[in-house]
Amino acid sequence: MKRFALLALVLVIGLSAALGEKAPRAGACAFSVVPYAYEGPKDRSLNLKAMDLAAYNMIAPGDPFFGLPRLEKGLRGNRSSVEPVIPPILLKSISWIESVTTQTSRDAPFGGIGPALISFDCGHGVMQVTSGMTVPLGTDGLATPEQLLVATHYAYNIARGAAILADKWNAAPEYRPVAGTDTDSDPRIVENWYFAVWSYNGFTGPGAKRSNHPMDPVYGAWPRTPYSCGAANDGYGHNRGSYPYQELVWGCATRPPVVDGRQLWAPFELSLPDLNDARWRSPLQLANWVSPYSGMDLPTPLPSHVDGTPKPPTSVLYSILGLPKLGVYQTNVSITVKDDGTATPQVVEIGNAGTGVLAWGATTTSSWLSLSPPAGVAIANDVYCSAGDQCERDGKLTLTVNPGGLRGGSQRATVRVYSPQTNDTRTIAVTIASVGKTGVPGIVRN
Repeated sequence: MKRFALLALVLVIGLSAALGEKAPRAGACAFSVVPYAYEGPKDRSLNLKAMDLAAYNMIAPGDPFFGLPRLEKGLRGNRSSVEPVIPPILLKSISWIESVTTQTSRDAPFGGIGPALISFDCGHGVMQVTSGMTVPLGTDGLATPEQLLVATHYAYNIARGAAILADKWNAAPEYRPVAGTDTDSDPRIVENWYFAVWSYNGFTGPGAKRSNHPMDPVYGAWPRTPYSCGAANDGYGHNRGSYPYQELVWGCATRPPVVDGRQLWAPFELSLPDLNDARWRSPLQLANWVSPYSGMDLPTPLPSHVDGTPKPPTSVLYSILGLPKLGVYQTNVSITVKDDGTATPQVVEIGNAGTGVLAWGATTTSSWLSLSPPAGVAIANDVYCSAGDQCERDGKLTLTVNPGGLRGGSQRATVRVYSPQTNDTRTIAVTIASVGKTGVPGIVRN
């Protein structure tokens, strides 16, 4: 089933991107044509498992793009580093605020393959990753393998979002305030991530197009009715524009979204800085909104909380990433250009003979041959797939000829299909046959 429009209406990136936007502006993002991605089951179970893995740096440890850096702790001038662990509840709540925890656009079915979710400002997927995704960073104007994984594979998208959040944490004290001056800025305490979460959406204040400063007059008096991701009639606030970003995330953690009558996670109570208490009101007063924001250092909001989600076993990692194996079912393709200059596009299926979700990309150096989508996924038999006609496990690569770019006679091209997960590559030999009239009715020549 297609995802219902109500979910589409609540997706934002920077609280302004609509889910219904199917494609970015041409040339504005890492892909000129929207790639395809896999959407898990409606209960978001695969995404939530991947968040637990990413929080414990289990998806790609040591990878400079997808792995977590060591986290800093301590006061200004006395910082040290600790093993990286992000409170999983933050990733879960951020993901709902950013994308309603989905990797694809609303045109894709749950348990199926469809257009990747890309916002107007190049936010991609579950975590609406924008950093490093605004332009193609590979050779010949193409996306890199890392960009491909962010756009197509939910687990790598989540890992990249976690890495960005960790970088926001480590921006203190050089570029951000320190939260937790009385708790050694311990990253195990969820409330100490207040400035990092603020920064995930933009460390903005009064005068910005979108201010996230809690004392900006646009948000009115304190205390304000807390935000909720739950049912619209639960008695809490639901207008996103009435809250700074970090209050949206805190509210979503405490009052989780409900899907088919069930909360996506157990409510996790979090404390915001009490703006009626001088311990937090004084650091957050607008007069301190001056880089490098040293006057904004504040104690841990009370009562504080630690996310006790256990580290997932390795078996969960295997169930999420699997052992994919690239398969291309047709390695020779012939396309005929008709006398009227038209040519029927050919579709090549790309499969996964292993397990898990396989991300793939396709390239060609022939200017007269276009590939759509330029990247996608194939899902193995062990991965949830929706019932009925919408259960399509193979990726589909469409080869389209631009006859205007052809010279006379037959032409040949090579398409390279690769998987950044497995480093496997397959090639497709494409032959173009031009057809023209000989002047004798009913007879053509190749």
